[in-house]
Amino acid sequence: MIRGLWHVSFTVSNLERSVEWYSKVLGLEYVRGQVQDNEYTRALVGFPDARLKVAQLRIPNLTIPVSRHHIELVEYEHPRGAAIPLPTNSPGVGHWAFVVDDIHAEVTRLKGLGVRFKSESPNLITEGVNRGGCTIYFLDPDGITLELMQPPV
Repeated sequence: MIRGLWHVSFTVSNLERSVEWYSKVLGLEYVRGQVQDNEYTRALVGFPDARLKVAQLRIPNLTIPVSRHHIELVEYEHPRGAAIPLPTNSPGVGHWAFVVDDIHAEVTRLKGLGVRFKSESPNLITEGVNRGGCTIYFLDPDGITLELMQPPV
């Protein structure tokens, strides 16, 4: 039986660039980083010669899980993976949704930092359990889809 969620993770092409972006643009808090160059990691990921750089981040002011982080970014130094298209309609492509208080202000702030969005402005949710809220998709430096969500009042 599943008891909780340990963390979520994305593989990125350049760990340092991604840590800087997620920290400065989204305001996530860097917890720690490490190089994983060991038999345990190679067995886990299924690459006999794997060497990974990993950064762990967390959402400030959110309950701290046992692991001390919520988000993990991973760069495969070896073997390097190929960049692939990440359209949201492809099986296996995920996204993270971040809750905000004022989505319009946050979109304006992020656009000022050069963040790319999939729509011009936040989308009013007109159906379903989140009716009355607003949401918008945007992209990180690797083209990974992220979402801002302002819940209904």
